[in-house]
Amino acid sequence: MADFVPTTVNRTAVRDLAVPIANVTSFNTLVQSVIDDNPFECVGYTTRAGETIAAVVKNREHYTAKVNFIDDDGKRVGTVSIQSPTIAAFNTNAAEVMGNAALEAAMGGEAVRNLPAETYYAQLKCHDVSGDDYYVTFTRKTVRLSSYQDEAIRAKIETWADTIGSLD
Repeated sequence: MADFVPTTVNRTAVRDLAVPIANVTSFNTLVQSVIDDNPFECVGYTTRAGETIAAVVKNREHYTAKVNFIDDDGKRVGTVSIQSPTIAAFNTNAAEVMGNAALEAAMGGEAVRNLPAETYYAQLKCHDVSGDDYYVTFTRKTVRLSSYQDEAIRAKIETWADTIGSLD
């Protein structure tokens, strides 16, 4: 029987944040600054098919709003979670649930946004000058570097993260 033979060494490194990123606006500002400012010094490239790819691109994202329904005694009687593909959809969907009188009546309580329980996820794909692609994934509680080979990439991202107060 044939064996799987490793061909490359891909690593993963995670930074757990002491304090979760405060809100979706702060999260978006952080992620967008990486795309716009390219602090990892990634490079764009052209595929064999002639498609131009930017140095840093958003590979995937999703955002989950949480709404609790609280009765007159202050007891939670229901919960709704809404996972959305973009921040715009996240904000629209959360507002829709918060303003839905029929849902409040069915749940038997007032809609209250559970902001601390909400989750945000954005994965960026970066193309290193060496030609390697790697991923930097942001959540409210972590920053994950994955599929990198060169330790210099990890060092570069760690140095950058050390300058960002919300990533302590």
